[in-house]
Amino acid sequence: MAFYTCNVCRFSFERIGQISECPDCGKSNIREATAEEQAAVMRYRAEAASDNTRRENTMVTIDQAKCTGCGQCVNDCIANNLSLRDDKAVCGGPCVLCGHCVAICPAGAVSIPEYEMTDVELIDKNRAFLDSGSFLHAVKARRSIRQYADRLVERDKLEYIVQAGRYTATGSNRQECRFVVVQDGLSTFKDIIWNGVAAAKDNPGDIPEQMLPALQRFLDMRAQGTDYLFRDAPAVIYVAAESAVNAALAAQNMEMAAVSQGLGMLYNGFLVRLAAGNPAALDWLDLKDKPVQVCMLVGYPRVTYQRTAPRRAADVRWR
Repeated sequence: MAFYTCNVCRFSFERIGQISECPDCGKSNIREATAEEQAAVMRYRAEAASDNTRRENTMVTIDQAKCTGCGQCVNDCIANNLSLRDDKAVCGGPCVLCGHCVAICPAGAVSIPEYEMTDVELIDKNRAFLDSGSFLHAVKARRSIRQYADRLVERDKLEYIVQAGRYTATGSNRQECRFVVVQDGLSTFKDIIWNGVAAAKDNPGDIPEQMLPALQRFLDMRAQGTDYLFRDAPAVIYVAAESAVNAALAAQNMEMAAVSQGLGMLYNGFLVRLAAGNPAALDWLDLKDKPVQVCMLVGYPRVTYQRTAPRRAADVRWR
């Protein structure tokens, strides 16, 4: 068995013998994994095993007095763990804890003790289903924001953004994403990152060689008063997860949540790489045990756009 890492999507994995393509993104730019990346793969396995054990020991709870025996939860159970017995729904095995049975039960008879059931809301059809025209317009109208107003983001708005990420779907319902919101300590974090950038000139570590000239430009710009990395944004949000897909899905919902609050975001790949390659930054962010996948600058835009931006025609195949 050998460990590999994809240089494109940064996915680390283990395979027997040689391999030419990344199983996650399909690209051919792969290399042997570092010791740290190998440890991350083994840690992911351990977490997955622990997660499976937790699920095997956790089942949904069905209030038999409330259950009407309609069978909707049984028909919608993706794990086939629910059945009807004496005209009542019962759970007969380990569960993936997706919550579909809670969501579909018309009588409110189902609960999952491990979860915070007070978060569950009745679906308001007037709010839950977006107007298709308004939705696409909102997607087209969003912009990557690189100019921010000198104004802090209110805590409740940051919490709202995190909730959008928390409720985003994850593969196998892992719910593995960790969100790190940096605003109060941003000046300290900036120093950690910039110190790492300066040190990378002599000791780049995991930072790709082709990235070094750009870092020197950033240092030169900073000496002249321009912070290219943080762009005067008042807050930064990191999303860490073993799966880059899970983190990216969460980040997209978080961005649209930010837009709905009058805020703007910028995905910052430089800050992903610079944090991931900086042990002091990972320690400060409390992300030594989870791979950094996404970084977003967030704040109030200092610019107003008047129309949507054009795009190329969709590259789509209809079959």
